[in-house]
Amino acid sequence: MPDSRTPAITLDVVYLARLREAFGRGREGLTVASGATVGDVLAALRARGEPFAQELAPGRAVRVAVNHDIAPADRVLRDGDEVALLPPVTGG
Repeated sequence: MPDSRTPAITLDVVYLARLREAFGRGREGLTVASGATVGDVLAALRARGEPFAQELAPGRAVRVAVNHDIAPADRVLRDGDEVALLPPVTGG
């Protein structure tokens, strides 16, 4: 989370598939420091503890899309970006 001296941005974080059920919500607004990256957002969410820490642990298969485009961990985010967390989906 940003401190009072750091400009902040607000993101629309979307949880899909099993993450929606694990976190008990489909989306939320998240305020982070200006200049935050996808990796920073994942770290902030993990810091909440369970179930976020388990579901988003390093090495877990979760992709991140920013404004509908798959994004790497070093992607810098802008105010109003949609950040979607996508676990692998199986089906038949």
